[in-house]
Amino acid sequence: MLGHKLVGLASGKGHEVYAAFNEHQPPSGRRILLDQTDERQVKKIVGEIRPEIIVNSAAMTDVDLCETQPDIAFLVNAQSVSYLASAARKSNSFLLQLSTDYVFGGDKGNYSEADPPNPMNHYGLSKLKGEEATKAAGEGNWGVARASVVYGWGRPHRPNAASYVYDKLSKGEKISVVVDQYSSPTLNTNLAGMVLEIAERKVPGIIHTSGASRLSRYGFAVSIARTFGLDESLISSVETKNLNWKAKRPVDSSLGTSKASRTLLNPPLPIDQALRLLASERASIAPLT
Repeated sequence: MLGHKLVGLASGKGHEVYAAFNEHQPPSGRRILLDQTDERQVKKIVGEIRPEIIVNSAAMTDVDLCETQPDIAFLVNAQSVSYLASAARKSNSFLLQLSTDYVFGGDKGNYSEADPPNPMNHYGLSKLKGEEATKAAGEGNWGVARASVVYGWGRPHRPNAASYVYDKLSKGEKISVVVDQYSSPTLNTNLAGMVLEIAERKVPGIIHTSGASRLSRYGFAVSIARTFGLDESLISSVETKNLNWKAKRPVDSSLGTSKASRTLLNPPLPIDQALRLLASERASIAPLT
């Protein structure tokens, strides 16, 4: 979702973009087939291209799958990042790593960049290890952009929090959504704009690039229904204790975005603005499949 948006946005601004992929080809850019977990491939390709900037949006993001396959999660979300960092250092490339609110334990919410991470599942732990691996790119030559519940159009092979709600309610189907878990939903278009700006300016260090609003998953679903004029009575609430998740989730992993708002010309959007943009994008694309 982010990678495709970012490739299109960067290409549209005139950047020479090499779009690495493993399964799903990006819509634009110079497409490069890459298994990022293969150290030799990573070093060979980065060494040949010698990019000014590397943005890593690749990840194993299925939280329950990471819990049952922690070794693979670590390989994809952390070890492969160390390969990128090593290659970036050798090529003097700025490495920007995409990370997650799940590096936090969820005990307080509105986390700042200065708060100590304390992941409660293997997904969060593997992403935290990926953040740490990024630093091997060299002092001042790395950045970490943390997002939360990324949503948007453009990935029909795997629904996200917004497209799922829209699809189900559009068909008149009932859905149950968690009411006691809070986050900072992040529109992929807004995220791509922030990430590209960070990359262009080579903003170092950690920065929270989530949406600017704290919402429960249920509240987010209701907001989507209202934005699109769908029947919100089809949405029922459920508590996390009644779900059979394999991995524990943080209760409140919402991110504070004051640093991004101060630093970026393309700041995090509050939920009302983000959903209006989502709606305008919906009107310009083909029906979901």
